[in-house]
Amino acid sequence: MHADFTVSGHIIDIQQQETYSGTVHVSNGRISKIVREATTADNYILPGFVDAHVHVESSMLVPCEFARLAVPHGTVATVSDPHEIGNVLGLEGVEYMIENGNKVPFKFYFGAPSCVPATPFETAGAEITTADIEKLFQRDEVKYLAEMMNWPGVLNRDQDVMEKIELAQRYGKAVDGHAPGLRGEQAANYAAAGITTDHECFTSEEALDKLAVGMKILIREGSAAKNFEALIPLLPEHHQNIMFCSDDKHPDNLVEGHINLLVERALAKGNNLYHVLRAACVNPVLHYKLDVGLLQEGDPADFILIDNLESFNVQATYINGQLVAAQGKSKIEFTPSEEINNFDTDVKVPQQFEIPVGDAHKIRVIEAFDGQLITKESWATPKVHNGFIESDVEQDVLKIAVVNRYQNTIPAVAFIKNIGLKEGAIASSVGHDSHNIIAVGVDDESIARAVNLIIQAKGGVAAVGLGREELLPLPVAGIMSAQDGYKVAEAYSAIDKMSKEMGSKLESPFMTLSFMALLVIPSLKLSDKGLFNGDVFQFVPVAE
Repeated sequence: MHADFTVSGHIIDIQQQETYSGTVHVSNGRISKIVREATTADNYILPGFVDAHVHVESSMLVPCEFARLAVPHGTVATVSDPHEIGNVLGLEGVEYMIENGNKVPFKFYFGAPSCVPATPFETAGAEITTADIEKLFQRDEVKYLAEMMNWPGVLNRDQDVMEKIELAQRYGKAVDGHAPGLRGEQAANYAAAGITTDHECFTSEEALDKLAVGMKILIREGSAAKNFEALIPLLPEHHQNIMFCSDDKHPDNLVEGHINLLVERALAKGNNLYHVLRAACVNPVLHYKLDVGLLQEGDPADFILIDNLESFNVQATYINGQLVAAQGKSKIEFTPSEEINNFDTDVKVPQQFEIPVGDAHKIRVIEAFDGQLITKESWATPKVHNGFIESDVEQDVLKIAVVNRYQNTIPAVAFIKNIGLKEGAIASSVGHDSHNIIAVGVDDESIARAVNLIIQAKGGVAAVGLGREELLPLPVAGIMSAQDGYKVAEAYSAIDKMSKEMGSKLESPFMTLSFMALLVIPSLKLSDKGLFNGDVFQFVPVAE
């Protein structure tokens, strides 16, 4: 039971598109009444923000710590896809996320992962079956079928894919999409299968094609993929079908801000206040049928106070009538969490990362782009020494390796451009979606050392170079820490800074690295089984 209280100020009613002076009465965690009356309070009261699509695991924090860092920014709920931990630990991992989130006063709503493993072209740690999905749908916290990344399976009406979609429809759950680049007839075909959203649009033209066939578009601005500038022009005309999301948010970025930053940026571009807030607060609640209040009488008391309509400084955040953040400080206490994992591979030696030149004249290169998940296939002339192809720092063509963390196999090794390291190596066991170890470096010794730091810790991010070694351990499924979220953010900032001192010009080197094994995003990626072309869904040779 929470104490009864009142809050006065300028009340923003998003659905009625009006702002008026009044007082919100809260009783037993719900809004008992809203009274229009003159008040001297000059703050604004509005519903809390909802991240419409996020992988909590990408924050490297367990849910209860993610919540601690999110509430000062006015976030009251997330629509969370737990397929990261699902790929490591299966149903057990998803249930861990639900139970951990239930420890704190925050509204975590989860999806049932639809594609675990993501593809048959990589080694994951687990499988989530249709029977597992049905079991999850019986939980109140599970509101939707999480992103259907197997878009070829949807277009071809694959039996297993359609069974999962039909199961979601039977339970009255929304079905999330993931279809980068689909346009026109293919987009229509995808939506006709029952897909309701997409967060992978890179251009407004692509988003318009999907809006035209009834899909809702999520404008994504995370630590890696940034599509806000390309898609925000759609808001005025399509505000009823737009939501905001982060998708992936590293801990240092989460300390700085969350959905509130998108609201502030959208308003700075001259967008209508109610349209912006509809995307940030209302649309996710209605689409996913979330138990989140929208500042109406009888609703759960989930709302925030801000001081002005320009910078949107969040003064207080309430969830179910409980004050969870005030003046930029979280009031959610640190909660100890258990550590579960699935990590079983031996340390590696530098020789395992060698590539014999043979009779090769050219090498395929993954061309990475800052702020994007997509890559391009390019070619380079190999730099050869003693019969082996080496990293070429001058051309910024570096070795990239993916190491199976679930069993002992030979590492897969290829080449990548635009990471920018001048010395050493960086590595991470956050490698979407199967979370094998992924590393980039200028020499085999550094790559092996960075990989082995992670193997010995059973998960983490590591940097080796400049005469030192840095490691942030991630012992929860090899992708999260159970430590204080603010301290994790500080440690991550230090290792991120080190990677930039080693030469990387990327805004978020580790976040970009984590997506270089994500086979469902074209064009060229690397799994533990080899170099993979996502345009044609098949393996290709490194050298020719």
